[in-house]
Amino acid sequence: MNESLPIVLVPVCVDDDALDACLAALDAGTPAGTRVWLADDAQAGPRGIAIAERWLKRTALRADYTRRSRSIGEVAHLDEMLKACGDADVVVLAGDAAPLPAWLLQLTACAARDPAIATATPWCNAGETVSWPRIGEIAPCDEDAWRLALAATRLAPLHPELPAAVNHAVFLRGRARARAGGLDAASYASWYAALIDLSLRMAGLGWRNVLCETAFVVRSREGAPLDDDVETLNVRWPAWHARLAQFLMDDPLYPLRQTLTQTLAGIAPEQAQQDLFAGASAEDDGGGDPGAEGGA
Repeated sequence: MNESLPIVLVPVCVDDDALDACLAALDAGTPAGTRVWLADDAQAGPRGIAIAERWLKRTALRADYTRRSRSIGEVAHLDEMLKACGDADVVVLAGDAAPLPAWLLQLTACAARDPAIATATPWCNAGETVSWPRIGEIAPCDEDAWRLALAATRLAPLHPELPAAVNHAVFLRGRARARAGGLDAASYASWYAALIDLSLRMAGLGWRNVLCETAFVVRSREGAPLDDDVETLNVRWPAWHARLAQFLMDDPLYPLRQTLTQTLAGIAPEQAQQDLFAGASAEDDGGGDPGAEGGA
């Protein structure tokens, strides 16, 4: 059992092969005993259910699987999960994403470095503002997982500000989430948009949304808004889309992406796996509450 790490929440996706790959990557790159909640909003078919049940029997993680008989929608479902976790820190991992080794240790260490961090988002090959190797693009990720993960851990932990968290994988600090009021399941249909809204509300209370440049999660697609989510974001946050567009044009993460590319090129395949976890440890969260200490 590993109580020092956040709870990992994995909303089950409809793609059985992607779910299988996600669970295999979780096993390969996450410390044994980590608490994992695999939650199915009536998305998986018979094969997906079988994949989840087979994984539960063999995983070294402390995992649970729940399944609703009828879907209530991804935001409402995730809101239920977050409420069930109370004010605990969590990491939400998309069910069709594959985290690279050491990902959770790095996200935990990132959050521990600054108690004002509300969300921490790792690199992704399809992560919009945090995409690597190029911003705003979806690129196939054919790199060796151990080499890429090791290259990321060798970056200096600067944790620059992001416009908002991105939904392939995100650390959520429980206290910040509670102060901001959680997800707005009544207004948004997609986790993509609901996470942006939550990020902006937490930022308004003085918390930070940052890049965890020392972790990487692979995904084959980007998240996307549903129904009237774009219009709702425009009404509630009229400056949001202009801010996002400016960030994509200015590309402030360009030097970090270049450093990651150069670091990766200098790592030999045979050294990656043996070096990756050498000395790796999750830092304690010294947590404060910026909202309680005069945060903006």
